Amino acid sequence: MITKGQSRSKLLVKNILASFAVKGWSALIVLLMVPLTLKMLGVYLNGAWLAISGVLVWIDLMDIGLGNGLRNAVAEYIARDDIRKVKEAVSSAFFMLAVIVIPMFLLLLAAIHFFDMYAAFGIDHSRFPDLDTVLIVALAMTCGTFILKCVGNFYMGLQLPAVNNFIICIGQTLALVLTAIFYFLGSRSVLVVVVINTLSPLMVWAVSALYTFRKRYPQYSPSFRYVNMKMTRDLCSTGVQFFILQICGVILLASTNIIISKLFSPAEVTPYQVVYRYFSLVLVVFNAICLPFWNATTDAYTRNDMAWIHQSGRKLNMIVGAAFVSLALMVLIAPPVYRLWVGSEVQIPAGLSASMALYIFILIASFRFSYILNGINVLRIQLVFTLFATVAFIPLAWLACKYGGSTTWLVLAMCAVQCPGLIANMWKCHQIFHQKHA
Repeated sequence: MITKGQSRSKLLVKNILASFAVKGWSALIVLLMVPLTLKMLGVYLNGAWLAISGVLVWIDLMDIGLGNGLRNAVAEYIARDDIRKVKEAVSSAFFMLAVIVIPMFLLLLAAIHFFDMYAAFGIDHSRFPDLDTVLIVALAMTCGTFILKCVGNFYMGLQLPAVNNFIICIGQTLALVLTAIFYFLGSRSVLVVVVINTLSPLMVWAVSALYTFRKRYPQYSPSFRYVNMKMTRDLCSTGVQFFILQICGVILLASTNIIISKLFSPAEVTPYQVVYRYFSLVLVVFNAICLPFWNATTDAYTRNDMAWIHQSGRKLNMIVGAAFVSLALMVLIAPPVYRLWVGSEVQIPAGLSASMALYIFILIASFRFSYILNGINVLRIQLVFTLFATVAFIPLAWLACKYGGSTTWLVLAMCAVQCPGLIANMWKCHQIFHQKHA
C-alpha cells in the first residue's frame, strides 16, 4: 500500500522532472532573447529597456503577498480535504487582487503624467523620445497579468509547480517568436519590444485561467458569492509578510538596474544583466528542483510527517553542493561563453563574473532553508533579516559604486547584505526540525 509520504514524494519527483525540462527550455529562451533584443535595440536602448523591466517587476509583486498566501492556503485545505475552503480562498484572492490593481494602475498612470520619467531613469530624451508611451503600455499590460497570474499560485498550492512553470514558459516562447518575427521585418523600436514582452504573458495567463477554472478544476472556480472576508483577512495576514519579503527582494535585485543606470550609464546595465542571466541559470535549475519542496512541506507539516521533512533536508543539502560546483565551473569557462553568446561588443571583467557567482550561491544556500520555512508559514525571522538587508543595501551600494567605481563592487555589496539572512534561515530550520522534534 502506498503511504501519503510515498505519494507526496512521487508527485514531487514528477514535478521536479517536469519543471527541470520546462525550466531548461525557459533558460534557452532567455539565452536566445538576450542577443536578439540587444541586436534589435543596441546597447543603450537595451539597457534602458532592462531598467524599465526592472520596475515592472515591482508592479508585478505588489499583490501584498496574496499569491503566496493562496498557495499555502490551497495546500493546507487540500490536505484537510476541504473543497469549499479552497474555493473561498481562490475567490477571495482574485477579488483582493482586483481591488489592489485598479487604484495602483491609476496612481502610476498619474505618476507618469506628472513626473519626469527621463530624470527618474537617467535616460536621454533624444535617444528615447517615446518613454512615456512605452511606460503606459507596459503598465496596462502588466496590471492585467497582475490578476491572472494568480492561477499559477493555485497550481503551486496543488503541488503542481511544473504547471505554473509551463504557463510562464509558453509566454516566454511566444515573446521570443514574436520578437524574432518583428526583428526580421525591420520593426525594431522599444515600443515593439515592450508590447511583445508584456502582451505575450497576459494572453497566455488569460487562456490558462479560462481552461483551469472552466475545464480542469471547475469545482474551485472563483465566484463573487464565495468571497469570504474572514478568508480575505487570513490570506492578507499571511500575504503581507510574503509581500514585505517580495518588496525587499525587489529592492535588493531589480533596483540594481536603476542604480547602475543612474550612477554609471544605461549602457552599463547590459553587461551586468548578461552576467546575472548567465549565472542565474544555476538558480533557475535550483528553483526547478527545489521549489516543489515548498508546498510539499506544507502538506507534510500539516500531516505531522517529520520523517519526510528530515529526508528532504538531506536531499536539499546535496543539491546546494552541486550548485556550488556548477558555479565554480561556470566562472572558469565564462570568457569564451560570453564571446559566443553576445559577441565582443559587451566587455565583461572577470571580477564581475566571480562576484556574481558568489552572490548566486549565497541566494541558493539561503533559499534552501527559506523554501521550507515558507511552507510552514514561519516568516518573521526572514522578515527581520530581509528588512535589515534592504535598509543596509542602498547606502552600501552607493558607497560601493562611488569608491569601488565598478559594478563588481556593487555585486559584492549585494553579497554582504544577504549573508546574515542565510545564517538566520539555517539556524531557524535547525531549531524547528531538529531541536524541537528530537
